[in-house]
Amino acid sequence: MDIREVQGMHSFSKLESLNLNGIYGILGMLVPIFTLILGVAIGILVIVWLEREISAGIQQRIGPEYAGPLGVLQALADGTKLIFKENLFPSRGDNRFFSIGPSIAVISTLLSYSVIPFDYRLVLADLDIGVFLWIAISSIAPIGLLMSGYGSNNKYSFLGGLRAAAQSISYEIPLTLCVLSIALLSNSSSTVDIVEAQLKYGFWGWNLWRQPIGFIIFLISSLAECERLPFDLPEAEEELVAGYQTEYSGIKFGLFYIASYLNLLVSSLFVTVLYMGGWNISIPYIELFEINKEKISGVFETTIGIFITLIKTYLFLFIPITTRWTLPRLRMDQLLNLGWKFLLPISLGNLLLTTSSELFSL
Repeated sequence: MDIREVQGMHSFSKLESLNLNGIYGILGMLVPIFTLILGVAIGILVIVWLEREISAGIQQRIGPEYAGPLGVLQALADGTKLIFKENLFPSRGDNRFFSIGPSIAVISTLLSYSVIPFDYRLVLADLDIGVFLWIAISSIAPIGLLMSGYGSNNKYSFLGGLRAAAQSISYEIPLTLCVLSIALLSNSSSTVDIVEAQLKYGFWGWNLWRQPIGFIIFLISSLAECERLPFDLPEAEEELVAGYQTEYSGIKFGLFYIASYLNLLVSSLFVTVLYMGGWNISIPYIELFEINKEKISGVFETTIGIFITLIKTYLFLFIPITTRWTLPRLRMDQLLNLGWKFLLPISLGNLLLTTSSELFSL
């Protein structure tokens, strides 16, 4: 065989291996992303069904029961209806802002899931600035709401967008100070490191017991960030029709609907990660397996970690769902006073107290 043919075959095999490595690399990036999106979509459907069932129980009425067994397909039926509805645009409105606003709200919230660990080996991006990346990304969502309100050419929509921006600025600072206190306790702002720092004493090592004031402030601030009652001023029906969502219909209205539940789920997951030990459970379940212990413990531990994280998250979700049907809505001045005159000084004092305790413990 000619030496040129041998060199050609060698270069062809080398090119083929490079192509295969490129394909595997692309699949290695896309598969986790699509898995995360699918899991988040299922989680939102569960939250919608759970909220309707809990609200029905609180109001002593029958909840959804006809769309699938126990009404589990009701949220899917509502989403399908919105997809096929007509997509309207307001006259004399800014169609670019009107169309981009819902997308910004959804994408900015969806990116926050990339730093949430369901297990120490199951996180999309274990970054050194994980929690602060979430805060930075979450502050982009109100820009989309403000763009939607401005582009709708409607005074109620514009007022709703302004309220959303003011509310986000007011409660973002106490939320950040609470997260900074957790980062000081854990000596890291990585979400994985924060969970592992709580593993030392098991259940009693959770930051919930070490930072009770921070937990309460974080809870109130996250409810305000998610625009849940009693903080749903940007879309107050009695005052602003539907706020920044007034002129929306079809899939764009559905995107706002998805964004609100995405934000609620990601806030509950961060409460689990920052204050409730994440995937940690203080039961020695791994010691039950002696045969092929390394392989079984790896798969089993990851599965248990996902299960424990989701159980804690959905148990915490009872709080925002219950407050929606039990507490009255605040006035706008009360909301701003609560954020600036009450939560901000207390969260700052909590941070100074945490810093002092850490300095004295050195």
